[in-house]
Amino acid sequence: MIVIASNTAPEEQIQDIVRVIEKNGLQASVSKGTDHTVIGLVGKVEPGLAEHLRQMKGVENVVKITKSYKLASRDFHPENTVIDIKGVKIGGEELVVMGGPCAVESPAQIDEIAALVKAAGGQVLRGGAFKPRTGPYSFQGVGVEGLIMMAEAGQKHGLLTITEVMTPEYVDICAEYADILQVGTRNMQNFDLLRKLGTCGKPVLLKRGFSATYDELLNAAEYILAGGNPNVMLCERGIRTFESYTRNTLDLSAIPVLQQLSHLPVISDPSHGTGRRELVEPMSKASVAAGANGLIIEMHTDPDNSMTGDGVQSLFPDQFAALLKDLEKLAPLVGRTFNTKKAPAEVFAV
Repeated sequence: MIVIASNTAPEEQIQDIVRVIEKNGLQASVSKGTDHTVIGLVGKVEPGLAEHLRQMKGVENVVKITKSYKLASRDFHPENTVIDIKGVKIGGEELVVMGGPCAVESPAQIDEIAALVKAAGGQVLRGGAFKPRTGPYSFQGVGVEGLIMMAEAGQKHGLLTITEVMTPEYVDICAEYADILQVGTRNMQNFDLLRKLGTCGKPVLLKRGFSATYDELLNAAEYILAGGNPNVMLCERGIRTFESYTRNTLDLSAIPVLQQLSHLPVISDPSHGTGRRELVEPMSKASVAAGANGLIIEMHTDPDNSMTGDGVQSLFPDQFAALLKDLEKLAPLVGRTFNTKKAPAEVFAV
């Protein structure tokens, strides 16, 4: 249920409404838009409370929301969420590009790639320290040492960092070193992990499960939001279909649909979405044209010999740089800004 109040209503009236909601044991989520202030009610609402709220000063209407996800819904939060991380704004007009290897392999490797990501115009360094692999004998990542390597490389080159967290037990240590925590496709419905991320205080990139519906993805995001963490990004990373030519099928329609249903930023992953290097460039451009707020792209200096074996979907540095140059031209055509020569934020200075 939401309470729609006029933007002309004084702040005291808004606070009176919030107090009544909280007095009845419910959570109130206030979102100020250009025309109205929307106050979302989280919890079971008794009929008498709804009528009471309808009669209060400043209230224009009380509307019942039938979606199972409340805080993630655009009905609750009409304005786009913009996540500001050290001056990099995700969810607004600026296109954000996250680039780097599938896994951190060594200090020299991640430092070299960080320099290349920065030189190309990327804002975020990606890299896995812990790797969920289908087979138990595959490379599983270098662990905490990888977090330290990536944090040092990001700090040195003025980049934010994003890494995947696999279990609730590792959330705190990952949050200590990374700016953004990523939930992989296999963990989208790891509810214990999602609850922990709701209390960690760090932005979260939530990847869509490879067989998940939009509703299931948004309900997974709801777990994090309900825990008190408003900084969630949704990531379309491809779904499993009958087609075997590509690793997955990148669902481009998910981008505008999720933006209609939710206020959360939407990021596209064309690397996992296709699994083929030659398709990453066109699907990156298609994602931006579809309205994506950002991209997360695999790039490696020697992808054919990467430790994860996923090099077939990783761009070479020159391909990554050329793609970002093209995105600089494309972004303005779809209402985005992207500058490959943008100076690093001063907050990165040691």
